[in-house]
Amino acid sequence: MSRPSEPRRAIPYWLLAALFLGLLFLWLILADGDYRTIAATLVTGVSTTLWVTAVAFTLAAGLGLLIALARLSRFRLLREIATFYVEIVRGIPMLVLLFYIAFVGAPQFVAFWNWALGGAIGAGLLPALSVRDFDMSGRAIAALSLGYAAFLAEIFRAGIEAVPRGQSEAAAALGLSRRQSFRFVVLPQALRTVLPPLGNEFVSMVKDSALVSALGVQDITQLGKVYSASTFLFFETYNVVAFLYLVMTIGLSLLVRGLERRLKRGWEAR
Repeated sequence: MSRPSEPRRAIPYWLLAALFLGLLFLWLILADGDYRTIAATLVTGVSTTLWVTAVAFTLAAGLGLLIALARLSRFRLLREIATFYVEIVRGIPMLVLLFYIAFVGAPQFVAFWNWALGGAIGAGLLPALSVRDFDMSGRAIAALSLGYAAFLAEIFRAGIEAVPRGQSEAAAALGLSRRQSFRFVVLPQALRTVLPPLGNEFVSMVKDSALVSALGVQDITQLGKVYSASTFLFFETYNVVAFLYLVMTIGLSLLVRGLERRLKRGWEAR
């Protein structure tokens, strides 16, 4: 007997309104010379925004997973260090963390490198570092990675703890080691749980990536700031900036919701 087909979901009114405004604004860009010039100028910053976000989120996810495992460790010292990191970093505004990494962390790292490895540097085995070796894009990526790692760690921890303990006990009964149990049993189930919130955090990072313009990184916001200051077309320029961010964030949000529904159907079918 065939399963009854699910009722077709109606397109929500907010999405229809957003699509209408998007098409209207797209027509305005194509019809108005000023908007067309602004869009052509700012669209070059889309690649920088997406590149910074993708690299920073990948690093933050890897670091966040390690921190989550440390918080779940049997060793108290690891748990305390990981908890200290999460609580401290989550309490610092992202813009402050960005400035701290860019103008405090990078120079201190260079000074420590040249001091600690002075012998190897003098012998020509290692290069001496300069603050100029770290461009602002790299500093911005480091700051976003360190900041978001604290939030992603809590998502990973919640996902791992959501897996029933009986799964690990069953894996142990089958002869799997603790590491094998986590890798082949716990982690795959946890990932199904954390993928939707991870997607939401990626969308949030796309928006927070606008903060890197404070370091002069040539993203959408920085290009808009420079263009509006030189032409005094502030209204038109920031309309285009908002439009580009909305296209990216709403598009990504719809992808995340689609992924969440697909995972839910797959889980119910099991």
